Amino acid sequence: MRNRRKISFVIFALPTFGAFCIGFLYPFIQGMYLSFCRFVLPRDAQWVGLKNYITALQDSNFLYAFWFTTLFAAVSVLTINVLAFAVAYALTRGIKGEGIFRTLFFMPNLIGGIVLGYIWSLIFDGVLQYFDTFLLAKGSYGFWGLLILMCWQQIGYMMIIYIAGLQSVPEGMLEAARIDGAGSWQTLWRVTIPNIMPSITICVFLTLTNSFKLFDQNLALTGGMPSIFDAKGGIINTTEMLALNIYKTFYVGAGSRGVAQAKAVLFFLLVAVLALLQLRFTRKKEVQQ
Repeated sequence: MRNRRKISFVIFALPTFGAFCIGFLYPFIQGMYLSFCRFVLPRDAQWVGLKNYITALQDSNFLYAFWFTTLFAAVSVLTINVLAFAVAYALTRGIKGEGIFRTLFFMPNLIGGIVLGYIWSLIFDGVLQYFDTFLLAKGSYGFWGLLILMCWQQIGYMMIIYIAGLQSVPEGMLEAARIDGAGSWQTLWRVTIPNIMPSITICVFLTLTNSFKLFDQNLALTGGMPSIFDAKGGIINTTEMLALNIYKTFYVGAGSRGVAQAKAVLFFLLVAVLALLQLRFTRKKEVQQ
């Protein structure tokens, strides 16, 4: 019986493992290798060592995109999670039509990022024209435009996760808090939030990684514009995030593909390290409860 189970496990696992190797593992390893090469096509790759990484780290546009993306991620993670939790908390208070509200808040998540970007660009320009300006007039407009778009799209999804967490809080603990004379605010901070830490862990992880990986909305809404000149006379795209910067680097010329691949590896390492640190920090909070 045990041998039969082992054979069954291998039979069912092999197709999935094969797909994983073909669709992820092999491209990932090849991408790591190509980051050290100059190439147009992978079969024409020529080893250049760390040259691509040095070029990437000397690219002022890439460094600006890094700081812009980091700032955007920090603001969006805080904003999305606070608003999503607030909406979830309100929709678990037994108000009328809460099912309809949940559906309405979740629906923007079903729309593709490219479509959202173009729709919101029309909305922003339609509003800003009354102030004799437009979305791409300033980099700050693009930043807040991306933040509003991101919040509108993702708050509903995170809301569903928070609702699941709020509904799993033991009623006995809430009742005990009320009997002990705890007010609504004390119950929220001392009982509810500690018990939904797993939901907070998931939502913060998703919003953090989604914010860093934001691409299609950035491409459709601002395209990285407007551009300015830095102190050395180079062009800086003021609303260009890391994913869009890597995309443009790859397609700007055949000689830049190795540099774009190096940027992609650095981007992967950045997101992976931040995500692991965040998971470690929030999971510690779960253990302590």
